[in-house]
Amino acid sequence: MLAVGSDHGGYELKIAVLEMLKERGVDCADFGTDGTDSVDYPDFAAKVAGAVSSGEAELGILICGTGIGMSISANKFTRVRAALVHDDFTAQMAREHNNANILVMGGRVLSIKQGKRLVEIWLDSDYEGGRHQNRVDKISAIEQQVIEH
Repeated sequence: MLAVGSDHGGYELKIAVLEMLKERGVDCADFGTDGTDSVDYPDFAAKVAGAVSSGEAELGILICGTGIGMSISANKFTRVRAALVHDDFTAQMAREHNNANILVMGGRVLSIKQGKRLVEIWLDSDYEGGRHQNRVDKISAIEQQVIEH
């Protein structure tokens, strides 16, 4: 399952992404928000990142105005590798090299068309493993050190 969430700044892009995911036959769930009224992005980052961290969701997508706040918040959760992307290359590398399990975007810095394209690229890219696995393992080791302290 793919968990999707946004704040008010990412709401319009989130709705378009959910529609596109359903058209592709992707099993997804909307974790909110439900409109354009002002809300706090950490609340929705916590819902999606919590679902990914716990294994309830395999992947996640988060969208706020710039994507910055969502990525900061989501990366506080164990087993989460949230990557803020802004173009085709970063969307592809987030998956291929970093095995990002949450894609983060800015609804106020991307068009609907761009955002949907980045989701498609991310979903269609595969983690390469190999030399990149050592680096992902180091990220996990850092995470474990933080947990222990």
